[in-house]
Amino acid sequence: MTDLNEAYEHCREVIEEHSKTFSKAFAMLPKKQKQAVWAIYTFCRRVDDIVDEGAHPKAELEAFSLEFDAFMEGKLELKDPCWKALDDVFRNFSIDPDPYYDMIKGQRMDLYPNTIKTKEDLLHYCYHVASTVGLMLLPVIAPGRVAKLRKGAIELGYAMQLTNILRDIGEDLENDRLYIPQDVMAAYDYSYGELKEKKVNKNFIRMWEDLASDAEMYYGRAMETLPNYPLYSRAPVGGASRMYRAILPAVRKSGYQVFKHRNYVSDQEKKQIIAEMQ
Repeated sequence: MTDLNEAYEHCREVIEEHSKTFSKAFAMLPKKQKQAVWAIYTFCRRVDDIVDEGAHPKAELEAFSLEFDAFMEGKLELKDPCWKALDDVFRNFSIDPDPYYDMIKGQRMDLYPNTIKTKEDLLHYCYHVASTVGLMLLPVIAPGRVAKLRKGAIELGYAMQLTNILRDIGEDLENDRLYIPQDVMAAYDYSYGELKEKKVNKNFIRMWEDLASDAEMYYGRAMETLPNYPLYSRAPVGGASRMYRAILPAVRKSGYQVFKHRNYVSDQEKKQIIAEMQ
């Protein structure tokens, strides 16, 4: 059986491999909270990887969902380091399980997709796959302040997922996924055919900037709540927000080339953002 330190070490390796942004941002937290973030991230990563990389994702997601049910009922044997670490988090913090269930629902949305017709549909999706992460983290990084910070955490999730969507349009298209609402495409007279042809024209740029302005608005609203976080959490949350937000100007700098390559924020830029937050 894996001991607790080994379980957390496994989770640390997962976050460092898959998200340098989160790893760098939350490295500033006190040890117990930092370890809890690793465990929560690993839960999210596992459910995400099932959908994106699983050989039989529908069956695997339902098996994972049942595993989580057993975990919540205290009936799961904690052999897996991910569950062992998460069990320690649930014991040490006042965790609300609802966002965990909602995250699993969000992954089902990718396996059984409904057409995203409106911005409201898009935000509903963003809540389930991204805002839930913020709600999972709040009891760890802002104990006793969850109710006060809930709305800002949800809006930061909106902002970050919109940023992901705007960066990954080409990659999502290759996986037959489209997250740009139909009514937004219609409003800018940009067709699905043009998207398939990877056309970056004036209408595409206006459409992209419409959603980017929504993301910027949600970043702004979320950051207004930053002073309500405990002092030790302000730099991690603010840093993660600024690192993600910096993806938007990176896309603009590339001439909106979201089809041919992945836009990213360099390690040097991330270090600079972290330094400015401290």
